[in-house]
Amino acid sequence: MLEQIYLHQRQYSLQLRKEPYETRREHLLTLQKLVENHQTEICRALELDFQKPQFETLMTEIYSVVHEIKFALKHLRTWMKPQRVSTPLMMLGTKSEIAYEPRGVCLLISPWNYPFYLTMAPLVSAVAAGNCVIIKPSEYSRHTSSLMGQLIEKYFSPEHIHFVQGGPETTQALLQFPFDHIFYTGSSRVGRLIMEAAAKHLTPVTLELGGKSPTIVDKSADLEVAAEKLAWAKCLNAGQTCVAPDYLFVHQDIQAKFSNLLQEKIKAALHLNSGELQSSPDYARMISRHHTDRLIGLVKEAVDAGAQIIFGGDSDSEKHFIGPTLITKIPPQANLMKEEIFGPILPIIPYKELSEVIHFINDRPKPLVLYMYSNSKLDIDQVLRETSSGGAVINDSIIHLANTHLPFGGVGESGMGRSHGIHGFRTFSNDKSILRQGALGRFMRITYPPYTPFKMKFIKKLIRWRI
Repeated sequence: MLEQIYLHQRQYSLQLRKEPYETRREHLLTLQKLVENHQTEICRALELDFQKPQFETLMTEIYSVVHEIKFALKHLRTWMKPQRVSTPLMMLGTKSEIAYEPRGVCLLISPWNYPFYLTMAPLVSAVAAGNCVIIKPSEYSRHTSSLMGQLIEKYFSPEHIHFVQGGPETTQALLQFPFDHIFYTGSSRVGRLIMEAAAKHLTPVTLELGGKSPTIVDKSADLEVAAEKLAWAKCLNAGQTCVAPDYLFVHQDIQAKFSNLLQEKIKAALHLNSGELQSSPDYARMISRHHTDRLIGLVKEAVDAGAQIIFGGDSDSEKHFIGPTLITKIPPQANLMKEEIFGPILPIIPYKELSEVIHFINDRPKPLVLYMYSNSKLDIDQVLRETSSGGAVINDSIIHLANTHLPFGGVGESGMGRSHGIHGFRTFSNDKSILRQGALGRFMRITYPPYTPFKMKFIKKLIRWRI
């Protein structure tokens, strides 16, 4: 069955690559219709999967996809045009350009934490670039995955876009085929397996992974603003966000004050003074009991080793619930400081000198994003200059994802390749070099043998003149 789907798409991709701008535009408009016409069903599916608040779904899953589509529609004609490039004097008479052609048949493996957005956003880029796509969603977000499968089947032909549901064995079966590109979003562990399988076919991959994204709050920061933004960023989707702040460095002189502010902002955002958090409509649940128990175990291990919970700590495995939790005095060897947390737990680490923080970050795998709250240009410049991360945000958290002009992606263990806007379009395109020789091409004979003394003088002069 899977082989038949793949072969049909392989054949159709040969036709699709010949289609003009107007055809790709129609496909994007169809995708836009799919999203806009089914907002109620999408919200309901995400609520069933992990009680995601409707506002969060509209903002992070639906609006983000619509924005990506509209951005692609606005710029697609320009993206598709061949890009003229300069020609060296030695090649006088030629014309050179870069043409962005479809890669062919692409495999898109999406995660469960933002199941709609992280499926549809890369799909927008793949469709804009003129590809056929096979989508394998996460089996954890089963309601959203089921709905997306129904909608894709309704709006697109299977030889163009096909939805395949199943567990890890389905992913393994798909990876046996020589796709032209694989786009994977998920954990670093699975990312390694994807890359290993792709290597057998020399298939290029884009890996959007995660890792432990640090946040720094120094003495010059606006603490009220920093606390409010971090409370939002860590509670959004119950912390199940690949770019969520994973651990927090706070200067020791302001640690107590900032910890209190952060607690106040979390309480205010979730109305903790007016009732139980578990009944709040503004706070999501964990995706499964397995993921809930994992986080409970990480916290327990850290506390047993001497860590201290200063806020929260409530949990309920049966209801897939973990409340926002602030924790300090974590031993460096605790798994809470080694594994990506992917939940509403925020370790707070005091620091004295900025150099300590930079050394700590550089001594670990490169993060997907680094956040810093500061009004010191010197400190900001030092951190940006002396650390490496997929992205960086100053005086805010997470919102860089909303700028479609910016490339998004990781570095090292946090991923490879870029998405969003033109960067996503180029990820799913082959930038083909094209050189057209003109009438003056006969002068290239000077480079052909026999290599006479005159030709030797000529080439040496070109080197001397740096032409």
